[in-house]
Amino acid sequence: MTKTEQNITALYCRLSHEDELQGESNSITNQKAMLEKYALENHFGNTRFYIDDGFSGVSFDRPAFQEMICDMEDGQIKTIITKDLSRLGRDYLKTGTYIELIFPQNNVRYIAVNDGVDSDKNLDEFVGLRNYFNDFYARDISKKIRAAQKAKAERGERLASNPPYGYMKNPDNPKEIIPNPETAPVVKKIFELYASGIGARKICTILQDEKIVTPSVYAFQKTGSMMAHPNLGMPYAWHQTTIRHILSNQDYIGNTVNHKTWTKSNKLKKTLQTPKEKLLIFENTHEPIIEKHLFEAVQKHFEGRKKPSPSGEMDKYAGYLYCADCGSRLYLHRHQQETEKNDFFCGGYRTFGKAYCSAHYIKERILDSIVLESIRRILRFAKEETDAFYQMAAEKGEKEAEKQYRTMKAEISQKEVRVSEIDTIIQCLYEDRASRRISAERYEMLSEKYENEQKILKDELENLRIKVNDTEMKEKFIQDFLDKARKYADVTEVTPEILHQFVRKIYVHEKRQKYSRTEGNLIEIEYTFEQSKAMQRRKEMMYEM
Repeated sequence: MTKTEQNITALYCRLSHEDELQGESNSITNQKAMLEKYALENHFGNTRFYIDDGFSGVSFDRPAFQEMICDMEDGQIKTIITKDLSRLGRDYLKTGTYIELIFPQNNVRYIAVNDGVDSDKNLDEFVGLRNYFNDFYARDISKKIRAAQKAKAERGERLASNPPYGYMKNPDNPKEIIPNPETAPVVKKIFELYASGIGARKICTILQDEKIVTPSVYAFQKTGSMMAHPNLGMPYAWHQTTIRHILSNQDYIGNTVNHKTWTKSNKLKKTLQTPKEKLLIFENTHEPIIEKHLFEAVQKHFEGRKKPSPSGEMDKYAGYLYCADCGSRLYLHRHQQETEKNDFFCGGYRTFGKAYCSAHYIKERILDSIVLESIRRILRFAKEETDAFYQMAAEKGEKEAEKQYRTMKAEISQKEVRVSEIDTIIQCLYEDRASRRISAERYEMLSEKYENEQKILKDELENLRIKVNDTEMKEKFIQDFLDKARKYADVTEVTPEILHQFVRKIYVHEKRQKYSRTEGNLIEIEYTFEQSKAMQRRKEMMYEM
């Protein structure tokens, strides 16, 4: 066998998801048949197919293409044939580099059948132009897909094709998701364990001991999907990253979050995280698995120190404890031998030193006793003096609050009626203009006047609805607190559950006399029923004995 006979004729086929929209003409089967026929008729022997199915032409990081290039650099390939230039690639700069530089340097002949391109017969000046239009097509398709995805995202439609772990597609409507009876209890268990003070690492151990398969393995068992790279040899090996991803996912409280990631262009495949303020969040789009208050309590822990103790327990005050002077979080310093000596100190002081703030040092056991006594006192007050507690929590007298609420609701109703009336007036004006009962100038003047009035009314309505929602939310928080006060009447210790049920924030002041062994810290507790600035700084003080 001669060296020429040993040389491979590479028949390269590529199909992207966008190319599938063009129909059967670009299918892999069609490309293979065409190239095989062309090679046979033109006496190209020792053919080998290199196929990339489902890969964009914008990127050249395709497995079969890279394999072909490696074989070419090893001197095995003499000829490369594609159906047309776009099959080789849609980035006109890189495609041109391969055709005009890399292939000639490796003594490789390139043929694009449908475009009449053959490097052995000299390349005409239109090759670069064709590559540019192939690039333009890719950009245009990408732009249209992005626009369609953006429109769906802004409508609140779920963009992910697969439901998150804990959910499944609704058999009656595949666009909806519903809790999965097999995995939703696992999600609940993870949240409850973390809220109780158990860290992500220990949760992984608990799930592994109970032989609960990981989300990626579960997806493989149900659908055969390998997209999440399941470790089939270790099906119960949960990772802390998986736990944290579940604990931060708003899907579990019934929200749909769109536009989580983005890319700068169709040629840059690296995804970037969208800032929190730019996320598109749609509430109550599906049935929740986790109650909102539990989810928020978990997020508080994420805001504080995440590192658990050697036994896997979390700092129960993480996300609750703040310096009253500089606003920094207070961090827990654990003593290895004697847990009674555990203490908290200001993060601002730790980072920037005494020029920025002071230590605000306080022992954990002292903080526990202050917080416990304060919670027990407020719960007794809420349970035994319900009316007085309600009036205090609502800030204003109950009658005044009710009167203001009724006034706002009536004003909303009146403005909504007027907005509807203006819609009718504008419609009548349009009909008068169409039938020429009024002039175009008159129509423009009147319609602009009513549209401006309607815009002002809508803005006022939005502000009123916000105030009404705040009033209703305050009422809800107060009633929830009263209900919980009855349930947790006999609190005996400060636990993560007690904190997330009753406490929003805790502020620690510096001692009036620094380093004093007899004077304690002033502690301020903000409770969950407190919504306004006037109520946020109730002072609870207790001194070390």
